[in-house]
Amino acid sequence: MRYFRTLGATAFATATGLALVGTAFTGTGTAEAAPTSLYAPSALVLTLGEGTHPATDTVVRAVTLTCAPVPSGSHPAPEAACRELDSAGGDFTNLTGLREGRPCTREWNPVTLTGDGVWQGRRVTWSATYGNPCELRARTADSAVFAF
Repeated sequence: MRYFRTLGATAFATATGLALVGTAFTGTGTAEAAPTSLYAPSALVLTLGEGTHPATDTVVRAVTLTCAPVPSGSHPAPEAACRELDSAGGDFTNLTGLREGRPCTREWNPVTLTGDGVWQGRRVTWSATYGNPCELRARTADSAVFAF
């Protein structure tokens, strides 16, 4: 009887997209931990800091971005940012590149972007340092992920 209740709860949760929490029973009556979610986690913290090293930078802005099961967080455009990260395979480097027609001065006023957390179940840590805020905008201007 326990097997059928567990199977029924699993089918209901799968059909409705609900997370399962608790204990499942195998056919032998032994308990196993049930999955806590039907989705691989995708939750990140994105920061912008003044300086050249994430560990010592002064953080100017920080946002959270959760993409699974639904886009959310303090990021101003979570849906667009999640779509963009999904298209890039979760690789932040694919989202940064020099855009033509955006001249910048060569002043040294470094800023660092970071992305830290979990993307589709795997741990990610990324950072990139730019010579000044203009260079940062030139390399990330078209990216919803870095528009915070």
